[in-house]
Amino acid sequence: MKHIDVIIIGGGPAGMSAAIWCKRLGIDHLLLEKEEKLGGQLTKIHNEIIDYPGLYAKNGKEMQQEFSAYFHKAGCLYRLHTKILSIDVSAKTLKIQQENKIEELHFHYLVLAMGSGPKLLEVSGEREMIARGEVYSATVDRWRFKNKVVAVVGGGDRALEGAILLANADATVYLIHRSENFKARSQYMDILTKEKNIKVITNTQVTAIHGKKCVTSIDLLNNQGEDSTLEVDAVLLRIGSKPNSELVKGLVKVAEDGLVVTDRIGQTSNSAIYAIGDICTNPLFSSIASSSGQAAIVAKYLSLLLTKKHLD
Repeated sequence: MKHIDVIIIGGGPAGMSAAIWCKRLGIDHLLLEKEEKLGGQLTKIHNEIIDYPGLYAKNGKEMQQEFSAYFHKAGCLYRLHTKILSIDVSAKTLKIQQENKIEELHFHYLVLAMGSGPKLLEVSGEREMIARGEVYSATVDRWRFKNKVVAVVGGGDRALEGAILLANADATVYLIHRSENFKARSQYMDILTKEKNIKVITNTQVTAIHGKKCVTSIDLLNNQGEDSTLEVDAVLLRIGSKPNSELVKGLVKVAEDGLVVTDRIGQTSNSAIYAIGDICTNPLFSSIASSSGQAAIVAKYLSLLLTKKHLD
C-alpha cells in the first residue's frame, strides 16, 4: 500500500492551492480529482471575472487555464479521473478507482476540497432533463431561446441576472420563486420591474418537469394549494448551491445545510481531516481568493504537524 502524507480530494481552486502550498513546503502530497481536468466549477463560469486580485479573466475557462498552467509549473502531484470508493478514517486509508484499476492509499492527513454543486429541485423529470444535456447558461445560450418561453427558478442574483439576459434576447421569461422575498441585489430588482418580457410568479414551487425528448412543460403549486401547468421550452435552475459533502457524512461533523464543520484552522471533528473552500464555507462569504488563503493556512499547519510527527 502506498503511503502519502497529505491527500487532497478535489481539483478546484481550493484543492489546487492546497497542493501548491504542499509543494512549496516540501510536503509529500497527492491531489485526487474525479473529473478529467482541473479547475472545478471554473469552466462553468461564463461571465468575466473581475474580483480576483491581480488577475483578470474574461471567463472561468480562461482563469482555469491560468491556474492549471501555474499548478503544472509548480510540479504538484495529482491524478485525474479518479473516483473515491471509500474512506476508512480509523485505518487512514482511501480506496480509489482510476479507470479499471482499484488501489488503496494510506495517509497521515486528508484535505477535503470537493467544493459545491448546483442545488436541485428533486422533482420528477429533473434528472432526465439534466441527463439529456438541457443545462444552459443564460450568458452563452440566451439567443438559442429567442421568441421561446423559458422558466427561470430562483430568487437570487443568478436567477434574476439570467432572467434579464434571456429577456434581452427576446425570450419570454417566467421567473418562479417559492417566496415573495428576493435575495437578489437591488440593481437586479430595479431592472426586473422594467422588463416587459419577464413575468414574475411568487409563492410558487415547481413540482414536476415534463418532456421526453426535451422540456415541454412544468407543473406548479402555489402557497394556496392551487396546481397549474406552464408550457415552456426550457428550465434554468438557479436555486443556489450545496456542498459536495456526501462522501464524508458520518466521518466528520456536517451541518444541516451540508457544510463540513471546521475550526479556525480548517480542522474537522476528526483530527486527521481538514476542509477548505466551498465544502465548508457558505458561498455568500466564499471566493477564490479566500479559498486560497484557507489552503495556505491548512498547508502550513500540516507542515508543522508532519515535521513534529517525523521527529517523533
